[in-house]
Amino acid sequence: MDQVEDQVETLRQHVALKETERLVRVVAITSGKGGVGKTNVTANLAVALAHLGRRVMVLDADLGLGNLDVLLGLTPVYSLADVFAGRKKLAEVVVKGPAGILVLPAGSGFQDVTALTDYQFRELESEMDAWQDQLDVLLIDTGAGIGRNVTFFAMMAEEIIVVATPEPTSVTDAYALMKVLSTQYQERRFRLLVSQARSVSEGRDVYRTLSLVTDRFLNVSLDYLGSIPSDLRLRDAVRRQRALVELFPQSPASQAFVKLAQDIVDMPPPSGLKGGLQFFWRGLLGKETPCP
Repeated sequence: MDQVEDQVETLRQHVALKETERLVRVVAITSGKGGVGKTNVTANLAVALAHLGRRVMVLDADLGLGNLDVLLGLTPVYSLADVFAGRKKLAEVVVKGPAGILVLPAGSGFQDVTALTDYQFRELESEMDAWQDQLDVLLIDTGAGIGRNVTFFAMMAEEIIVVATPEPTSVTDAYALMKVLSTQYQERRFRLLVSQARSVSEGRDVYRTLSLVTDRFLNVSLDYLGSIPSDLRLRDAVRRQRALVELFPQSPASQAFVKLAQDIVDMPPPSGLKGGLQFFWRGLLGKETPCP
């Protein structure tokens, strides 16, 4: 059992949340392969959730390669690395995006988390408690692949949405990611979202393929969240650095994002030790980090 697995197991066993405490839904959006539209999903889902009245924060956790801010036309000056270094408060790093969503640029410097003093840790934990009452949803845009940063951020979330396209390489890599998370970190539930689907049936075909192999080789539950249709207007929205759901709200992909947001809102509330913002932040600020 490596340091990351040790950390996750310790958190599961010892982080107790009061039953009366209001929990923030923490959702990781991840993929086994780059180029599947994961960040587009995160950005548009965040805006769609905000349109449904949810208070949303997005953490760009694609360390070193994050581009969520670019996608939304934002120009953050500071990142979470500045918070860990004690140069800025969390509230000074957060950038407001479209529809009032909050964006937390991760930047680099996570290797320095282990050097936090007790005072810095208490200050950050205090700030974390303040955000607990200001948010409904925290979306984590992870990197792609099966690296330790990706698996760490995924394991800190209550819900894991795996994004895949109909391409065989994407399907294979999505399975590889779920295999790592299930066999090494005992994750037992995933939700699949198929992007760039040419039809509803193509999206279901991807789900059936992955469901067959996960049922046979992995002891996990794989739920289908639907598909995001291939939409030329999405490319136009990216060029204009705008969220598709705001720029072209009637487009097929926009409607799919709205449905996805409603499905997430309708999910049962977080429960257990893995739910809530406090679990996520305490894992992120713990003494061990997943970075090499």
